[in-house]
Amino acid sequence: MFLESDHSCYVRQTRRYRVTVLAPALVAFLALSLSPATAQQNTTANSPTTEAVAFESVSMASNPAAKLAAAEDFVAKFPNSSKLFKVAEMVIVQIATVRNPTVAVTLVDRARAIFTGADEVSLLKPVAMEIYADAGRADDAFQLASELLAHKPDELWIMIKLSFLGAQEARKKNPKYIDVSLRYGGRAIELIEADQKPDDIDLTSWIEQKATLPDLYQQIGILNLAQERTTEAKALFTKAIKLGSKEPANFALLGRVLNAEYEKSMKAFEAAPESDTKQEEKKKLELLLDEIIDNYARAAGLAYGKVEHQNLLQQVIPDLTRYYKYRHNESTVGLKELIGKYRQ
Repeated sequence: MFLESDHSCYVRQTRRYRVTVLAPALVAFLALSLSPATAQQNTTANSPTTEAVAFESVSMASNPAAKLAAAEDFVAKFPNSSKLFKVAEMVIVQIATVRNPTVAVTLVDRARAIFTGADEVSLLKPVAMEIYADAGRADDAFQLASELLAHKPDELWIMIKLSFLGAQEARKKNPKYIDVSLRYGGRAIELIEADQKPDDIDLTSWIEQKATLPDLYQQIGILNLAQERTTEAKALFTKAIKLGSKEPANFALLGRVLNAEYEKSMKAFEAAPESDTKQEEKKKLELLLDEIIDNYARAAGLAYGKVEHQNLLQQVIPDLTRYYKYRHNESTVGLKELIGKYRQ
């Protein structure tokens, strides 16, 4: 019923916390940690490794993996150090920059193994949650999100993130998180539509989060489709389109919902006896079919030439061609022009 291979909307929502929230908050600390004063700390050549030297190793490590390795060494040697929280900060802000989900998961798993104090866990948890979400580790992501939202119920970026993840899982035929994702998504939509910026985020982040509204409608629509609630899904896809979304999946998904309506109505039509009422119903079915064709053509036009939408295009074109030919005496004349009209 819904498209399984087109995840471009979901991908665009990644890294919300790690880029816009965590890193700016720690810039000042990192500047201090990596200052010349820190680098000048040393011991005599023959003395054993001291806490200051171990801390310097963490500070001066030039990439996330090296910084984490230095931190693991620091924690092993100085588990009760007063500098442990600062070490955790340095490591976490580095892990937050990693773009490869597999690498990021490996690093965050190691970080969670060594940073077990309440303060370090609190700092690491939102970063870990987002990394798990990006990597498709749904069980871990939803567990951490639940813990985070228990303390801050209206943390918008988390609810947006998990709504997209829940829809992604639904595409993979995993219904486990549909209900909670619907709840998160519904609340996120409610907060955005109320247009009340939370005090703890800057205006730029708020504008970015508000801009996810059309895609949120799409994801909640997909979740409704997974529960076979086509009426609700149709309304949500329509809302996404009315907000000006040029996302081809919205038109493809709406077309599929309308197609389900058409097939159901066609069965009833074929079983009904001949009558004037049946002829009126035939006209309604033809109008519905034209609406399906138009939505599929819009999806194809918007997807045309875009690598990220080729799977969607391959799913839409066969039905579009079949229905177009049915309505045009088995001819495809004009179909190319119809698709071209909607190209961007």
